[in-house]
Amino acid sequence: MTNTQQQLLLVEDDSEISELLVTLLSKEGFNISCAFDGDSGLDKALQHHFDLLILDIMLPGRDGLEVLRELRKTKNTPVLMLTARGDDIDRIVGFEMGADDYLPKPFNPRELVARIKAILRRVGLDQAEPSGKKSPTLSTGDIEIRPQSRQVFRNFEEIELTNAEYNILVELLNHQGEVIEKATLTERALGRKLTMYDRAIDMHVSNLRKKLGDTTEGQPRIKTIRGVGYLFQGVEGA
Repeated sequence: MTNTQQQLLLVEDDSEISELLVTLLSKEGFNISCAFDGDSGLDKALQHHFDLLILDIMLPGRDGLEVLRELRKTKNTPVLMLTARGDDIDRIVGFEMGADDYLPKPFNPRELVARIKAILRRVGLDQAEPSGKKSPTLSTGDIEIRPQSRQVFRNFEEIELTNAEYNILVELLNHQGEVIEKATLTERALGRKLTMYDRAIDMHVSNLRKKLGDTTEGQPRIKTIRGVGYLFQGVEGA
């Protein structure tokens, strides 16, 4: 897939990192726009179309989390967040607000490029509509998924999910009652390979659990199989 026309917005206040990433991503064929503080970054993200935002958390003015919170009120642009290494709270909050992925600093530039391509590839697959073919509705118990509109309902009330959460739920529901390994779920739902110390899929699943809630019988819908992966527990009669 060519990325010649893909537009990225980099919101990063460190001029050296920004210059490095612009050079690197330009060589990869991306068109890069830059902002160096949270307020101008949010303005650009709201006023123009971008295929993906690279958003640092520590920014002058609005921080990255505030930018993401405001952005998600009106736009679903994919966001990759850059966080301080070991700062799990920022990562958890970022995912809760709808970030698609994160990368701790300092990072390998090639890893950043791989993450960007994975998100864009996943979004491209999500948006691809097979001509003349309608995907059937998925349902179990009080949960219903409408793939054509990417809507999810619980007991007829819509639940707002991020792209990653939606993809994870579809994968789990398509294999209801089966254990899906974390590596497999990461590749299918996030579009990239699971790497060492990578907890993105765990955080997305944790947020998904909160949004889905327990079953009417008070049981968790998604079960963790320690050391292996996750299982969407089947509902009798579903």
